[in-house]
Amino acid sequence: MPKLKSICVYCGSSNDVKPGYLELARALGRQMAEKDLRLVYGGGGVGLMGACARAVHEAGGEVLGIMPKFLLQKERIFEDVEHVIVDDMHTRKQMMFDESDAFIVLPGGIGTLEEAVEMLSWARLGLHAKPMAFLDEDGFWSPFFQLMDHIIEGKFTPEEFKACLVHESTPEAALTALRDRIVVMND
Repeated sequence: MPKLKSICVYCGSSNDVKPGYLELARALGRQMAEKDLRLVYGGGGVGLMGACARAVHEAGGEVLGIMPKFLLQKERIFEDVEHVIVDDMHTRKQMMFDESDAFIVLPGGIGTLEEAVEMLSWARLGLHAKPMAFLDEDGFWSPFFQLMDHIIEGKFTPEEFKACLVHESTPEAALTALRDRIVVMND
């Protein structure tokens, strides 16, 4: 079975969120460092992005931040970790994908949702088989899962696609779910 080594975390970049979301990001970061899993993320030092990256770094883990030039001021790059500055969002997203074995989606806004849905779309098209877990403690992602059920009930996506949709409430459970689902696609 392939080994899970690197996880891309999609999450919000706002500091004005519930403190519990920031703590969840920190808890995930600590768990990732403890399990020797590299964090690949958007490179920011703010919001859940910054909280998760700082936690991994402070616990001695490896971090790779990938930031497009135009977001340098808004998301304020976390300078203490390895980072790459790219030209645009497309390059950022492709590099985050290429550098990761799996994905975790923490609470976030439209950008977080867009990144997660794009990876699910690529999986649906057979472009990858990297597992994804949505992580929240308060049902933040429950409406998304209701929408996915609605899409499946409408026969726009097959029932089997639900296997790609993991929804967990603890970092430990999310990491275990990803580890149990890691596969290699044949080219």
